[in-house]
Amino acid sequence: MDAQGRGRADNIDPADQWVINPNTGEYELRLSPSAPQSPVPGPRRSAPRAGGSAGAPRAGTRAPDRQAPERETPEHVPPQRRRRGAPVEPPPGRRGRRPAKRKSKTKKVLAWTGGTMAVVLLATGTAGYLYLKHLEGNISSTDVGDAGSKGFSKDEAFNILVIGTDKRTGDGNEGYGDKGSVGHADTNILLHVAEDRSNATAMSIPRDLIVDVPDCPTKQPDGSTKVIPGTENVRFNTSLGQEGRDPGCTMRTVEELTGIHVDHFMMADFNAVKTLSTAVGGVEVCVEHAVDDKQSHLKLPKGESTVEGEQALAFVRTRHSFGNQGDLDRIKVQQQFLGSLMRKMASGDTLTNPTKLYKLAEAATSALTVDTGIDDVGTLKDVALELKKVPTKNITFLTLPVVDNPADGATHKTVIPSELQAPKVYDAIKNDVSFTEVKKKEQASKDAAAAADAAKLKGTQSAASEIRVRILNGGAATGSAQRTLEWLQNEEGVTKSENAGNAETALSRTTLEYAPDQAAQARKLAALMGLPGSALKPGESVTNSQGLPTMTLTLGKDFKGAGVSLTAPAKAPEVDGKSTADKVECAK
Repeated sequence: MDAQGRGRADNIDPADQWVINPNTGEYELRLSPSAPQSPVPGPRRSAPRAGGSAGAPRAGTRAPDRQAPERETPEHVPPQRRRRGAPVEPPPGRRGRRPAKRKSKTKKVLAWTGGTMAVVLLATGTAGYLYLKHLEGNISSTDVGDAGSKGFSKDEAFNILVIGTDKRTGDGNEGYGDKGSVGHADTNILLHVAEDRSNATAMSIPRDLIVDVPDCPTKQPDGSTKVIPGTENVRFNTSLGQEGRDPGCTMRTVEELTGIHVDHFMMADFNAVKTLSTAVGGVEVCVEHAVDDKQSHLKLPKGESTVEGEQALAFVRTRHSFGNQGDLDRIKVQQQFLGSLMRKMASGDTLTNPTKLYKLAEAATSALTVDTGIDDVGTLKDVALELKKVPTKNITFLTLPVVDNPADGATHKTVIPSELQAPKVYDAIKNDVSFTEVKKKEQASKDAAAAADAAKLKGTQSAASEIRVRILNGGAATGSAQRTLEWLQNEEGVTKSENAGNAETALSRTTLEYAPDQAAQARKLAALMGLPGSALKPGESVTNSQGLPTMTLTLGKDFKGAGVSLTAPAKAPEVDGKSTADKVECAK
């Protein structure tokens, strides 16, 4: 891009090209009318776009299914401000007039960072769309095949895996991470955003967690696919980089571990936390005791301090200044730093400062790698707009519940998931259950819906032998329909059942459709399978392969296995050490 396209020609500050449009109350990018804007550069790609979105915008092109935002004519847009000392010429007919102040539609900027990563998505109405398009060329992407979701839905809950690598890329990073590391999954946060956007959960996954890494198909530079064999009982951080594994392998590992489908990933390196903390003018942190860490070079007095750049990275990277000097205590510090950064970015000082927003977005996108499902500007804009709907007080940070790995003996080096607590956390996330108290109005709406669903389960139930049902696989694991059929017939006495193959479309949730005169059968089958009331769908009568009236059970992506209940927990479990984004925390 030339100097004018960068916004640096004619002695003009890049941030000053974002001006308030008095007709909309929003910032808009306005370049000099004397020179046309250069085409937006195409995004850098770390892998071929096989399987990517065909409609993604390209360099110098516009996606055919997106309408370009209307631009105000020059006489309706204020002139761009120049650097101090440069002459200022007001536009004709506007001398002496000041545009009326309008309240900005901007609410907040949501950033996610931890340890070696920092990610920001900026959303400010029309201005946010233009700005993300302007910065799209900074973003790298990786095709992870079928590991995630191909698109993004604004009407559903979604899960994003945020990964921070320990690869020593960038100037001044030689002292961090493992020397010669290929870039392992050093810091990992699974972000779940609720369907109604009333809450979100950010679950940290320890890098020293012992897991099974599944076989992983990875896209090669020549467009071919190579399957990297899985390994058992290894550290979670080896799910990335080791043997050539890409972020899709980490996504698959998370899904096998938790049963939670990961829709997308965002990955960044050491530079991100340094550049983002500097872009916002420093991040406020608090420590309960003075710190002088010779290894990380972190030196802070007791109480509150402001850190940025190298000092910010040292703060989230140190292992020897807090708690038991282990990775779990470092995760707590990272979460505290993240909460503080989010508050700083949501503050008026940041949101109303075009210079800070410019630096922030440049820093974030330059350090960001995403999957091809969200690597176009329109989708990133949609993700940002959905994220900003979540109140910070309802964003919960927690760590996957773990216990010491007994295989380590007396020397505790690794951890394993807690058999008692971890499954409860997984279920809460999968079923959109908040770890915070949502607004009373929102909770009342949820309670009313829950009551209506519960009513469907009340009433008489038929005998198991009277149930007639056909079973379809609508997104569950391969073979689920047959295994469920065998379980119902052999263990529950539902002998009038059959495997009807695959459904025409995949479903996110399991459903049981029935005619009015089959309600008693539906209630009995729901009781046997642990189906929630929301799974029951009254409808018209259908017939089975023998021409007899039957119900239709469609196993969705949420299906956990034959005999495993699908009923959502009424509330989230209590988890030690959880915190929320709106509260100030001090590292201990």
